[in-house]
Amino acid sequence: MNWKEILQADFSLSATQLSRLEALDSLYREWNARINVISRKDIDALYEHHVLHSLAIARYLLTVPGLQERFASASVLDLGTGGGFPGIPLAILYPSARFVLCDSIGKKTVVAQAVASTLGLENVRVVNARAESLEESFDFVVSRAVASLPDFLPWVKGKYSQGILYLKGGDINEEIALVMARHKLARGTVHTWPVSAWLPDSWYQGKLVVHIEK
Repeated sequence: MNWKEILQADFSLSATQLSRLEALDSLYREWNARINVISRKDIDALYEHHVLHSLAIARYLLTVPGLQERFASASVLDLGTGGGFPGIPLAILYPSARFVLCDSIGKKTVVAQAVASTLGLENVRVVNARAESLEESFDFVVSRAVASLPDFLPWVKGKYSQGILYLKGGDINEEIALVMARHKLARGTVHTWPVSAWLPDSWYQGKLVVHIEK
């Protein structure tokens, strides 16, 4: 199945959602030629390696009763968004959720802002800042492997009320054990879900959605 068929099977995309997702290819090619936010050798795999990977968070939400409903109307911080992943694909899928896309590198937020504005994503605000400087709090934090979990959690301490949804690869058992001990997380509040359960392509082997409940 191609990316459209995969998403339609699980999310029944509206015409607006589909057209916005289709527009990502030309938008990111145009901006990537000016500001490199996606590896140039990877731009041809935009949907497979970036859009679908981002939306693995959405697919995980379907596996937990009631979680998608809460997320769909939530305030969400995408920390270390780069050029807009996972925040922009998620914002397309969940138009009633409110997203703040944050990155400390200004040229990356220029791309994220341009893409969001061109698509007319009124539920997206882009911020060029470090996480520590953000004064507001959110329901959820999402991110795509910007740091190890022990480094990441202090950045978002006090900034979320419901949970973290983090895309991470590799063997992270040691990271999870360290985070649970250091931050005194209760047993059963950290969950992992293999992206390959949804996307069987070998590129996804070892890639996980890590869900840390508040």
